[in-house]
Amino acid sequence: MPAEFGIVIHGGAGTILKDKMTPDKEAEYRERLTESLRVGYEILDRGGAALDAVQAAVVVMEDSPLFNAGKGAVFTHDGTNEQDASIMCGRTLNSGAVAGVRRVKNPVDLARLVMDKSEHILLAGDGAEAFGKLYGIELVDSDYFYTEHRWKQLQAAKYKEKLTQSDYSQLDHSDDKHGTVGAVALDKKGDLAAATSSGGMTNKKFGRLGDSLIVGAGTYANNVTCAVSGTGHGEYFITAVVAYTVAVLMEHKGLSVEEAAESAIGGRFAELGGTGGLIAIDRGGNIAMPFNTPGMYRGYLLPGQKPVVAIFKD
Repeated sequence: MPAEFGIVIHGGAGTILKDKMTPDKEAEYRERLTESLRVGYEILDRGGAALDAVQAAVVVMEDSPLFNAGKGAVFTHDGTNEQDASIMCGRTLNSGAVAGVRRVKNPVDLARLVMDKSEHILLAGDGAEAFGKLYGIELVDSDYFYTEHRWKQLQAAKYKEKLTQSDYSQLDHSDDKHGTVGAVALDKKGDLAAATSSGGMTNKKFGRLGDSLIVGAGTYANNVTCAVSGTGHGEYFITAVVAYTVAVLMEHKGLSVEEAAESAIGGRFAELGGTGGLIAIDRGGNIAMPFNTPGMYRGYLLPGQKPVVAIFKD
């Protein structure tokens, strides 16, 4: 049934298998996803804006070491953390994004500042951080992003790379390219919004950027159709323009949000070899959460319901 308002979130997709996860770790993920949903939903429930809801929901996940964004961001080849984020308003089609920031505690907050306080859409690196400082964005030392789990992932990736003695692009990165968090929401005024944040790929080099910061690829919102946030192998999300494709299929082919989302993940994206998933909500409050990986951290909360959180394929 369509909903008056609601929120949908994701915390990354990939090789997420129940037999590889301890009950305690699963409970931890479910708790944090539920918190993200509740924080965003409370804003919507009291008549707040979808933009504020998706931003707040993403911040909860950025503040957790469980997800590849903010505190839990993966390491680059050089042992740094370079993060990307974007946010988009479905009513105005305004958006803001940041790329390769290293000291910003919550990249989604900086993306919102770019949208609200600048004439630009995308700012990168030191320039983005300098802009954020003008508006009091919270900056942290690099130590803030250090987690033992992510550091070990980097060492494992480097070891695998050394063993193969092959070009980095030819390696199997099936477990390290899907980490992203995102949220989409519909508010009581009928406005849609989407936000996405990511630490990118483990062991990434040469300033690599993914789809999370690119409007139309990893993030999109339009009140005419839907709001979308993707997670997966960013290069394929960019090539197949996945997030925008969902909206186009709805507007020009008359597909439902469920049909359009499934088609976007199962069409050119999959044909090219892309793996991942997306979340979407339309202007009627209908939702979709398709993915073609073994699992995707995901959830939604609609009026009169309890939070629904899922991790595995089933």
